[in-house]
Amino acid sequence: MNKDALKGNGNSKKSFKSFCIIGDPVSHSLSPLMHNSAFSSLNLNYSYIAFRVPQKELEETIYSLKKLNIAGFNVTLPHKVNVVNFIDDLSYEAKKAGAVNTVNNEDGKLIGYNTDIHGLIAPLENRQIDFNNIEILIMGAGGSCRAALVALSEKKKIKKINIVNRDQKKLEKIISLGKELRLNCIPLDYDNSTVLKEVSLNSNLIINTTSIGLNNDSSPLKSNFMSKDTFVFDIVYRPIFTNLLNNAKDAGCNLIFGYEMLLHQAKKAFEIWTGLKAPLDVMEKSLFGIFGEPK
Repeated sequence: MNKDALKGNGNSKKSFKSFCIIGDPVSHSLSPLMHNSAFSSLNLNYSYIAFRVPQKELEETIYSLKKLNIAGFNVTLPHKVNVVNFIDDLSYEAKKAGAVNTVNNEDGKLIGYNTDIHGLIAPLENRQIDFNNIEILIMGAGGSCRAALVALSEKKKIKKINIVNRDQKKLEKIISLGKELRLNCIPLDYDNSTVLKEVSLNSNLIINTTSIGLNNDSSPLKSNFMSKDTFVFDIVYRPIFTNLLNNAKDAGCNLIFGYEMLLHQAKKAFEIWTGLKAPLDVMEKSLFGIFGEPK
């Protein structure tokens, strides 16, 4: 990690603050573009950069960020769960999720928040989805899945949430979290494509919380695994049309794009860090400059 990049320079104003995102990989991240655009629009003397941090360097990195008096930072894959062990305290929502994606320096203490919860639920609420008696399929069992379960636990009368993941130990922990949140969560065998297809076809909402698609990977959910009018939400935002969303489009599904989660979780993080209302229109325009508006 390049520590000097966070220090600013000798001519910086006293109000200068540094923010960053840590993860591995992190080169694809659009958070620097989005937050720097927001800072600039409000004439804030703040800077936001990205750092690749391998898992074995996480503890040392958090220690260094604290020592440098970082104002705040985001956390992405694969650190959202493990970072909990190296910060000072957690917000109520982060404690429920057992995962953190946003950290704020509050008088020298690093406090962890989970703005992914807001990022996940906002696009669903914007579409006025009726959660009554619906069946949901979630792919993945990491930090983003944890955020999804906390968000969904606020919605009453969900019939069932099926969860599929390669790592069985992680899946068991996620199912336990679901039970704690009083959700009817059922584990699925990742390698049983027949069961996966049947469950997927019967799902009203499908959420991919894995990184599958980030490198143009093929999704295990093909177009014939999905029913027309199902809502399909892929949290991967680059490329904007992942293999999963292309398959969903072919099946006549309703698409929910990863940039929508990115935008809404960033809005919440910005407001935690600054105490100001986030310029959502500016942040959204910065993303469309990269993507072009999806069609």
